Amino acid sequence: MTPTELRADTPALHEDIYLNFGAHGPSPRYVVEAANEFVQSHEYKTSTQNDPYDVAFDAYDQARDRVADFVNADATEIALTESTTAGINAIANAIDWQPGDTVVRTDLEHPAGTLPWQRLEQEGVDVRVVETENGRVDLDVFAEAVEDARLACFSAVTWTHGTRLPVSDLVDIAHEAGAFALVDAVQVPGQLPMDVDEWGADAVAAAGHKWLLGLWGGGFLYVDDDIANSLTPSTVGYRSVETPTADPYEFAIGARRFEVGSSNPAPHVALAEAIDAIDEIGIDRIAERIQTLTGQLVDGIPDGQLYSPDPPESGLVTIDVDDPKSTVERLATEGIVVRSLPSPNAVRMSVHAVNTTGEVDRLLDALEPEWN
Repeated sequence: MTPTELRADTPALHEDIYLNFGAHGPSPRYVVEAANEFVQSHEYKTSTQNDPYDVAFDAYDQARDRVADFVNADATEIALTESTTAGINAIANAIDWQPGDTVVRTDLEHPAGTLPWQRLEQEGVDVRVVETENGRVDLDVFAEAVEDARLACFSAVTWTHGTRLPVSDLVDIAHEAGAFALVDAVQVPGQLPMDVDEWGADAVAAAGHKWLLGLWGGGFLYVDDDIANSLTPSTVGYRSVETPTADPYEFAIGARRFEVGSSNPAPHVALAEAIDAIDEIGIDRIAERIQTLTGQLVDGIPDGQLYSPDPPESGLVTIDVDDPKSTVERLATEGIVVRSLPSPNAVRMSVHAVNTTGEVDRLLDALEPEWN
């Protein structure tokens, strides 16, 4: 498969110029069909032909296996979640926090990586924010911040600037300080290679509804096997435990302890299908094409208007304009879909391999009034 063929299979990309994959990636037909076929089979046939719980559990197992292979993990290290937010919360709620414990995050985090810590702050946990510059984390400043921390949370690719943070280095610094390393990786899968073993983090939260072009609800959480069994989730259900009828119960070995009950398998069936499509093209090929397209884009942005690095480090390109919300609305009337950001107050374009050079040219033409 080629990016052009993937584009042709994605109805939402056939009319407007869609450049908002960092928020939501429209799904190709066969991803939606995989989910629909599962739901129809499960609801129309399974109850009379098979045990519906057995069928659902088989689907969960297959999805975990597929995700694990994609991110270079063991299946026991993958929990199926609804979203990145759900994964971060699962970790936050599985630690026995004490008043005076410290969480470190950067000022580049998405609300998924800030709100769980705000809640803990209300319970006496100290939240320390590492200030950054131009989407970069100073490693010495980070090391000083995590020196007495219990957990550090940071993004692999920043949603604000599209910068790629040095995940392995930040993980090493956190571990040297004795802190748990939690990575928000939602902007990685589907546009860049993702190897959780290489990163070495204790946990990594992500989802498939952005660059992977999967459905909402198809999230996943990686938890290192050695770490998972030391964590005690705050929610429990029959998918969390080894034997649901046992009293007392024992949590399942590995990351599956973070799954709970009867969630719909369809988004994760779709996630596996989406991963297959990305793998068929090849993630390195996708990353190379994104690099080419974003390079074309930033070459057309005047000096001083670019928040993102040049050359770009991901498909996320953020620019400075006078009135970001008005710019987004104006571009929408011209059939170009982008978004504004709260901080920096800017416009962000998310360029995928399924976009074209012609679309980038049209975007640059449409942005011309912003420079005058």
